[in-house]
Amino acid sequence: MRVYDKVAVVTGGGSGIGAASARLLAHEGARLAILDCNLEAGQAVAASIRHEGAEALAIACDVSRDAQVRESMQQVAAVFGCIDILFNNAGLAVRQPVGEQEEEGWDRVVETNLKGAYLCSRHALPHFPDRGGSIIHAASVTGITGVRSRAAYSAAKGAIVALTRNMALDYAPRHIRVNCVCPGFVKTPFIAALLHDPQRSQRLTAMHPLGRLGEPEDIAYAVLFLASEESSWMTGQSLVVDGGFSAGHAEEI
Repeated sequence: MRVYDKVAVVTGGGSGIGAASARLLAHEGARLAILDCNLEAGQAVAASIRHEGAEALAIACDVSRDAQVRESMQQVAAVFGCIDILFNNAGLAVRQPVGEQEEEGWDRVVETNLKGAYLCSRHALPHFPDRGGSIIHAASVTGITGVRSRAAYSAAKGAIVALTRNMALDYAPRHIRVNCVCPGFVKTPFIAALLHDPQRSQRLTAMHPLGRLGEPEDIAYAVLFLASEESSWMTGQSLVVDGGFSAGHAEEI
């Protein structure tokens, strides 16, 4: 098992990429703490993990709220003893260009996607053991290449890429590796509106040279790699898993 007996915290673990990652980490031996603002969803994932014989608990947590995050990480450490792996996955998206983006929506996206990663990292770090561990941020292909009408989301995810590099330098002396994963368009509730429109879904799929949209498990395997000792000489890196989306334009000219 690739992360046997490690304690993993997955934020936004009640659905999509977070749920797939939590299940895969548990399958590979980790003990899971699932943080989600939707406690019922988090509990459902935790129950499915326990049904498979692994340890898991769910905690209600809004990652943009300092006190909730601090108390959640303390609870994880109290139950499991430490934190070895943190996957900062919780996030939300708003589709607007700058000129049409209301301040409230901008703040909500940045507070959840960027501030949430900061707060969760800050309050998890005291619970990492001397042997170190792995922090994985969920960035996005939109954080490394331009995509229209996603100003707040792209800004937050681009900042996550920069935060990854800086944290990698700061925490290397503690043997804590910090990397991020940059998914392309994955079949999750995030893109439900696109998936329900056949024409838009077909166009979006065609933008991925490998000919399909991502599945949550595609990203979960990258998270597992970054959490495991197989990536023990990697830190400060952005691992792009996007079906070729960011490689360039695949259309014949």
